[in-house]
Amino acid sequence: MVTQKPRVKLTYEDYRKTPEDMRCELMDGELILAAAPRTTHQRVQFDFGLIIGQFVKDGDWGEVFFAPTDVVFSDADVVQPDILFVSKERAHVITEDNIRGAPDLVVEILSPSTAERDRGYKRDLYERHGVKEYWMADVDLATVTVLRLGDGGLFEIVGTYGEGESFTSAVLAGFVVNVDEVFGV
Repeated sequence: MVTQKPRVKLTYEDYRKTPEDMRCELMDGELILAAAPRTTHQRVQFDFGLIIGQFVKDGDWGEVFFAPTDVVFSDADVVQPDILFVSKERAHVITEDNIRGAPDLVVEILSPSTAERDRGYKRDLYERHGVKEYWMADVDLATVTVLRLGDGGLFEIVGTYGEGESFTSAVLAGFVVNVDEVFGV
């Protein structure tokens, strides 16, 4: 008879002891290692970040952060979204070391190695902790799927937008994203 060893759940304190140059996240107490993203991923992250960052800065809406910024949801869940926005009204979640609680907006750029987690565990995590908007940018398809937190506390898919299309944000009033600009089309 084969017995399984009980899985040891790590905590935020364990996570903080990992080397700074080690890309990882803590999901349900499990340390998830991540390779550096592809160059296409980084280009999209840069362009998307510029678009969001300039709008936020011009309107004095709050702050935009990029991975590797820790978002601490619990002692067992610490993630590093590709891009995140925290409004001025919620600035209290920003600390010197990390973000302690839900950002208003999270953007994940899907990579082959992370897409399943981004669409599954992280989506559920963001929903459970009250992220108001979650955008998933699919580099291979050049699309952005927009999810918004509904009245029942669950994400609702607003739409998936591709070449030649644009979408708006409920979190950033007046912000319009042209998908072609995000993917350099």
